[in-house]
Amino acid sequence: MDYNHLADLLFPDVTETPADMEARYPARQLPEGAKVTRFAPSPTGFVHFGGLFPTTVAERLSHQSGGVLFLRIEDTDAKREVPGAAEGLIKTLARYGIHFDEGAILDSEGKVADHGDYGPYKQSLRGPIYHVFAKQLVREGKAYPCFTTEEELEELQQVNKKEELKNTDWEAQAASRRAEMLKSREITLEEVEAHLRAGDPFVLRILSDGDGEKRVKATDLIKGNLDIPENDEDFVLLKSDGIPTYHFAHAVDDHLMGTTHVIRGEEWLPSLAKHLQLFRYLGFKLPKYMHIAQIMRLDENGNKKKLSKRDMGANMDDYTRMGYSPEAVCEYVMTLLNSNYEEWRMQNPDKPYTDFPFNIKKMSVSGCLFDFDKLNDVSKNVLSRMDAAQVTAGVTDWAQQFDPEFGALLARDSAYAEQIFAIGRGGKKPRKDLATWADAKPYMGFFYDELFALEEGYDEKFDRADIKATLARFLESYDEADEMTVWFDKVKDIARSLGYADDMKAYKADPTAFKGSVADISMFLRVAVTGKQNAPDLYTVMHILGRERTEARIKAMIERIG
Repeated sequence: MDYNHLADLLFPDVTETPADMEARYPARQLPEGAKVTRFAPSPTGFVHFGGLFPTTVAERLSHQSGGVLFLRIEDTDAKREVPGAAEGLIKTLARYGIHFDEGAILDSEGKVADHGDYGPYKQSLRGPIYHVFAKQLVREGKAYPCFTTEEELEELQQVNKKEELKNTDWEAQAASRRAEMLKSREITLEEVEAHLRAGDPFVLRILSDGDGEKRVKATDLIKGNLDIPENDEDFVLLKSDGIPTYHFAHAVDDHLMGTTHVIRGEEWLPSLAKHLQLFRYLGFKLPKYMHIAQIMRLDENGNKKKLSKRDMGANMDDYTRMGYSPEAVCEYVMTLLNSNYEEWRMQNPDKPYTDFPFNIKKMSVSGCLFDFDKLNDVSKNVLSRMDAAQVTAGVTDWAQQFDPEFGALLARDSAYAEQIFAIGRGGKKPRKDLATWADAKPYMGFFYDELFALEEGYDEKFDRADIKATLARFLESYDEADEMTVWFDKVKDIARSLGYADDMKAYKADPTAFKGSVADISMFLRVAVTGKQNAPDLYTVMHILGRERTEARIKAMIERIG
């Protein structure tokens, strides 16, 4: 076979060489140790939580080392592409702290545009580049054409499990199909010329030199040393429309774009042997691979299952709708990525998560378990560290989109809302009432007359006469100008006058000696003012509501008791 002639027959319009491509995309000039990473999604829908996971790793590795993070859109499968998915993906990732240094970014009009010297960053625009390397592989006798329909080729590559179960001679059939595939290697130049004259499409396949009975060694930065079967499959490099497969495109792109670390899900491990062979054929330096274990969840029976796209929390838009702050989600991801993150956070409560020294060696080999309870705990901690202005802005923005009536109340007087969110905020032990922005309404809705309601009444064990007397005596002595100690002394006076302990130690020492304690007296007031038995500091609540509204609610409760 005259491979040079074959290459010219298949790619007559390709005049550039791999050397020309190397000159067009020179090696990056970066500090020693700087890492170049990428996120390379297909624009086929929403951003999956499993996509944020490796992307956060890529972002941390590149930016922690003074390197580059770029976005490449792998849109070679036009049938699966969803209009607007790329734009939505970029916006979503930016919301969760993933900012790309170069690649496919949004321009001033919100459209995807290239930024950087190593583009195009959409694979659908890089066809001529792939053809240069494809032609070179043919020249070197490492690839050959197969004039067969794409459907027939897919049938050869896929294992039909149903047929395997039905037919006992499946192995024989598979061997026969493989023989047909290998026979296509024997195509002659005359046959190629005849097919081309007839206008027959072809796919380009790699001419594998592997032996499935032999092993090849590889190193994964998470999995460690790997020992996998060599690739002996003549897999497709270019489809019949000239578009590359993922295998071929990612090898060419990662080389020319200077990718040093490829971070992807462990579902790509079975393809690793193909990629090792392909990089060797192309003469490219192999990037360092990191195959991240799948995100798992517990089903209703307590069994671990893969977090699928149908599960709550799989779609990153779920977090926005449920009211999780991006900071909380990012922090939660860090707890999953590095086992020592929580210890670091305890020692550095005020630092941004980006100050954490992320370490590949601290990543789990077996995978991580997605847990909403853990996310809520992390989120409460994150929100408790925010100041009142941040919380007010976060709740208001969320409510205006997902609860417009509540959002309008907050926006009507943001200073008033900020006063509310300032309760118990700051200090060594801040309140942790909120896990999401959606929690704000049930937490502080009673501050608004439009939302105030009696959510919890009084336990039947309490004497209604005592409750009524408490409320009436409080109104008689209430002075909005009182300091907190004076205010509470008056509450204790009421407790003592009604036979309730004004000292909690005395009550705990002998509870039978009293009707109850000053805590019960405070609860009588709290329910009247807030409609709930548990609420923020009552003294502060009354000051924010003001004397007029506080007294009006207490009087209304006295009337309700009758």
